[in-house]
Amino acid sequence: MEKEIKILDTTLRDGEQTAGVVFANEEKILIARMLDDIGIDQIEAGIPVMGENEKDVIKKIVKSNLKASIMGWNRAVIKDIQESIDCGVDAVAISISTSDIHIKHKLNTTRERILEQMVKATEYAKTNGLYVSVNAEDASRSDEEFLLKFVKLAKEAGANRIRFCDTVGILNPITTYEKIKLIKDTVDIDIEMHTHDDLGMATANAIAGAMAGATYLGATINGLGERAGNAALEEVVLAVKTSMGIDMGYKIDKMQDLCRYVAKASDRMIPSWKSIVGENIFHHESGIHADGMIKNPLTYEIFDPTELGLERKIVIGKHSGTAAIKNKLALFNIQLDNLISYHLLEKVRNTSIAIKRALTDMELLNLYHETLSEINVPKEA
Repeated sequence: MEKEIKILDTTLRDGEQTAGVVFANEEKILIARMLDDIGIDQIEAGIPVMGENEKDVIKKIVKSNLKASIMGWNRAVIKDIQESIDCGVDAVAISISTSDIHIKHKLNTTRERILEQMVKATEYAKTNGLYVSVNAEDASRSDEEFLLKFVKLAKEAGANRIRFCDTVGILNPITTYEKIKLIKDTVDIDIEMHTHDDLGMATANAIAGAMAGATYLGATINGLGERAGNAALEEVVLAVKTSMGIDMGYKIDKMQDLCRYVAKASDRMIPSWKSIVGENIFHHESGIHADGMIKNPLTYEIFDPTELGLERKIVIGKHSGTAAIKNKLALFNIQLDNLISYHLLEKVRNTSIAIKRALTDMELLNLYHETLSEINVPKEA
């Protein structure tokens, strides 16, 4: 089935713009290959105009015979696009600001000049046979009428899609939906969401954009990116599949290895509680939750952990109940009656509070044997 939504991964461009992060060239090539193995549609490989080192790695990615489209990022400047063409990419992002605060204070120019630059750069790229994404930087803070004019002129100049950039992460899902729907209703052009996480809503805003009609979602592995980062690739992919019911056909079983590799390459470790790929997200301790999960995992899990290469685990600690303790000890061929369970549960909770963490299996077994001794039950029982 044809994908209804496509993913642009910008880990190698916007992700590497994370303060203090630098990928070695060989790391970038491997990341591109891993993204391609998953099935990502388009990879933004870097910024060619940065220099020969950047161009060299982009050229190597282009020559890697990947199935994904390879995009170079550019300002709305002819020289930038020429550098991208020299790298052999099949697609370019042409980026220019559309908000008055950027136009006045960053670029020191006018709205009219912005439109002229964008049109000229887009026409040049199309003349050279490139797929073009025109990026409206700071679109979320742009004047509505001017932004619509920008989008119309981009389409007339030949742009294949518009990248709507929530550059400072100022939107929420409702305002995102409204802005994207207005553009879709006004101009018939593909829209890509590029969302930042300054307020913790990057993934939610990307999904809201998709629900309003955006057909491309931009993301980075592990949510890397400037300041608070971008929408996380792994979150976006699973959210589209689970909350929107659209299976884009990506090999999500390969996501775990990719996320862990990028974490190591970027020296930005994945928190154990991180959604989708955190190692503890299928660990259950709370008594009610653990009991429900033991009876049927669907009570508290929306997808199978094996899909992501993770494991389900019952954790025994302060919040555990007797069902979880019985389940855990059953793994050691120990069957508990209600009396022993009652006394063992009290010991488990007190011990967990004292040591300020969950118990290991050996600690639980030790408490079990202590309980047997205290209530005078033979250990063989």
